[in-house]
Amino acid sequence: MADNKIIVLKDISVSFDSEVILNNLNLYIKDGEFVTFLGPSGCGKTTTLRIIGGFVTPDKGDVLFNTKKINNLPPHKREVNTIFQKYALFPHLNVYENVAFGMRVQKKGENEIRNTVHEMLKMVNLSGYENRNVNSLSGGQQQRIAIARALANRPKVLLLDEPLGALDLKLRKDMQVELKNIQQKTGITFIFVTHDQEEALSMSDTVVVMDKGEIQQVGTPLDIYNEPKNAFVADFIGESNILDGIMHENYLVEFAGKKFDCLDCGFGKMEPVDVVIRPEDIEVVEPEKGHICGLVTSVTFKGVHYEIIVDVNGFKWMIQSTEVQNPGDKIGMILQPDDIHIMKKSKYSGAFGDYSAFSDEMYEEQHNKPITEEE
Repeated sequence: MADNKIIVLKDISVSFDSEVILNNLNLYIKDGEFVTFLGPSGCGKTTTLRIIGGFVTPDKGDVLFNTKKINNLPPHKREVNTIFQKYALFPHLNVYENVAFGMRVQKKGENEIRNTVHEMLKMVNLSGYENRNVNSLSGGQQQRIAIARALANRPKVLLLDEPLGALDLKLRKDMQVELKNIQQKTGITFIFVTHDQEEALSMSDTVVVMDKGEIQQVGTPLDIYNEPKNAFVADFIGESNILDGIMHENYLVEFAGKKFDCLDCGFGKMEPVDVVIRPEDIEVVEPEKGHICGLVTSVTFKGVHYEIIVDVNGFKWMIQSTEVQNPGDKIGMILQPDDIHIMKKSKYSGAFGDYSAFSDEMYEEQHNKPITEEE
């Protein structure tokens, strides 16, 4: 993969009706990457995509494409194509003509159009569908036609705004694999928007996690999962137990009333920190053998594992284990140094991590207070 930056966003800010949508955003995207913008509704990910596509002009900042500023370049003049959740196929045109549409607009020759249409349909595994009515196709087939049409113009960058949202779960998983394969075959830069964490982790070279108009972390799926930068990222990507801790010194942290060896360093002596422990990393043992003991309050069968909620002095932990426990059982938990991840305190500290509730709404109801940025 090339290291050159195909897109650079510099100091981008956008407001709609005095509401800040993007706040001084800086990001670069490498040529040939599969990049995913990930975050909850309203975080600014689609607005960022639309700025790259030319559908939104930033109030402040610059958009660079191969080092050239393109702030005022209209969408049809950018070497970028966009696929939306609604595929916007032309119902009066057959599959062949849908794929050929952009090339006809560009006045390409008939031979080139025919060869490209066949090449694109082969790539999306729809050879032989040329004369089909697009309304007769399934959702997954329609989406692949939309991809073929977008790729037929040979864009340098393909923007995909939650294109799998309307598909059922199994088809969605098939299309995740399909999209990744197409991206690798073509070498085109894909920029994908989703709020689905699993989708982002399984498809991407790079994940950009966003919240409230700001980038929280950029990294590989492994980096994002194993080394989250703050409590928001740790909570949004997978499940996380997030506890208050104190770094006594390098490689020694205290939380849940005990001191633990860890692999983290570079914090101040006795600095308050957030401690992240993934549910799948916790080993369940007899109570007397555990570093920490607690009472099982609920157990949910999840197919691959059991999801076990454990009360430790009023803090609800989640454990994921293939061995069943029963509500009312007293259990011990063992943590190894590489199971413990230390993060700096942030505006998200205290807002996530306790499994007395899974959603913000339920958290607010149970604690009788709203989550604020300061918590």
